[in-house]
Amino acid sequence: MSGVTIHPSAIVDEGAQIGDGSRVWHFVHVCGGAHIGKDVSLGQNVFVGNKVVIGDHCKVQNNVSVYDNVTLEEGVFCGPSMVFTNVYNPRSLIERKSEYRNTLVKKGATLGANCTIVCGVTIGEYAFVGAGAVVNKDIPAYALMVGVPAKQIGWMSEFGEQLDLPLQGEGETTCIHTGARYVLLGQRVSKIEPDFL
Repeated sequence: MSGVTIHPSAIVDEGAQIGDGSRVWHFVHVCGGAHIGKDVSLGQNVFVGNKVVIGDHCKVQNNVSVYDNVTLEEGVFCGPSMVFTNVYNPRSLIERKSEYRNTLVKKGATLGANCTIVCGVTIGEYAFVGAGAVVNKDIPAYALMVGVPAKQIGWMSEFGEQLDLPLQGEGETTCIHTGARYVLLGQRVSKIEPDFL
C-alpha cells in the first residue's frame, strides 16, 4: 500500500486493498476483504466491511459505516454520519447474514449528512440525496431526493446544482458552469456533452 496515508490510530486488516493516494484518518477500521480505490478519503471513525467495494475518488466523511454488500462507484460522496444498512428486517436473536441485500451507489452520487440508505436499492449516477433523507427505493440518475421517506423534488447537474427542469415530461437546460446540456424525456434525464466544433 505504497502511497497510502494511514493514521497510527487506524486499523487496516491484512488483505485489505487500498489504492494509491488514499487517506485513512483517525480511528478508521478497514476489514481484510475490502477493496478501496485510488485517492479515496476515509474520515474519522469510518468502518469498512469485508464485502465492500469503494471506487476511486470517493469521500467517506466522519462516522460512516460501509457495511458488507455495499458498492460505491467512482466519485461518490458520503456525508457525515450517513447510514447504510444490509439487512432489511434485523433481529438480534435471528441470524440473517445469508439475507444481506446489495446496495449500489453509482458514479458521482452525493449522500447528504445523516441520510439513511435502506439496503437493496440502487442510487443512479450523480443523484443527490439531501441531508436527513431516508431512501427506501431506487433513485434515477441526476435525481434530487429529500424527506422521510425520500421523494424527488428536482434534478441535479454533475456540477452539483439544481437544474431548471420539471419532474417529468420534456425539457432541456444547460449548466452555466460546464456548458453541458441536460435533456428530460419522460422521467429520465440524460447529459449531452458540449459541442466544441
